[in-house]
Amino acid sequence: MEYQYPFGQILHPVVQQDRTPKKVFVLGVYASAVHARWKQGKNVICQALAVASEPKIFWDGNTTEAKEIISRISIPKELGTLEPAGRNLNGPSAKVLDEHILSPLGYKRADAWLCDLLPETRLNPSQLKVINEKYTPLIKQYGLNPVTICPRPTNFCDQKRCEEILAELDASQADLLILLGDIPIKQFLNKVAKVDYTSLGEYDEKYGYGKCSKIVIGNRSINVLPLAHPRQIGALGGHSQKWCEKHEKWEQNKCRI
Repeated sequence: MEYQYPFGQILHPVVQQDRTPKKVFVLGVYASAVHARWKQGKNVICQALAVASEPKIFWDGNTTEAKEIISRISIPKELGTLEPAGRNLNGPSAKVLDEHILSPLGYKRADAWLCDLLPETRLNPSQLKVINEKYTPLIKQYGLNPVTICPRPTNFCDQKRCEEILAELDASQADLLILLGDIPIKQFLNKVAKVDYTSLGEYDEKYGYGKCSKIVIGNRSINVLPLAHPRQIGALGGHSQKWCEKHEKWEQNKCRI
């Protein structure tokens, strides 16, 4: 079955494209989407409607790419127009990753193998709400496609997906594994390695925020560095001030891992 966004784009997985050996492996939660501002004349119907899969993993929201992707989407004239959402609504996590995680550690994007527990977009409650209120009532009248992308789950990573991620980790040859937030710890690391923590908070208490520890995954040792999710680090919407401040302090201390 093909899963569709509002106005017809097909959902597709977003995975690491450059699969040459890397220095660091970054594991996030799930893929985001390209967001468009939906307007009818001067009236804004939705500031950030998910309309397509991102062109690359941890996409930075490049405006030229966003315009090109959105230009391919057909929308009835009576329903208005689509344009790229505000700069803070496309790719904010990628900017945090580049500027506040990789760069302070001395890495560039080219040094990193990027991965998500779930390599596809899912719809959070606010996205579902706007689709149900603004888009779904128009489907029958204008012959629009139903939105069939699934809601955001609680479980992002089953055993099969763990095995796929392990294969990517091996292929990357990275000697540092960065985990973004609690969910990669609970749903990946706790399934593939014996560690004495199940959350970032527990890791912080035992080892200290931003400190590496060495673990065994499969048949090799690797350095692991759990950090806060980019949403927390970048104060993106609802976030934890605690983790934002801890990460800021880590950066100020020259990121000694």
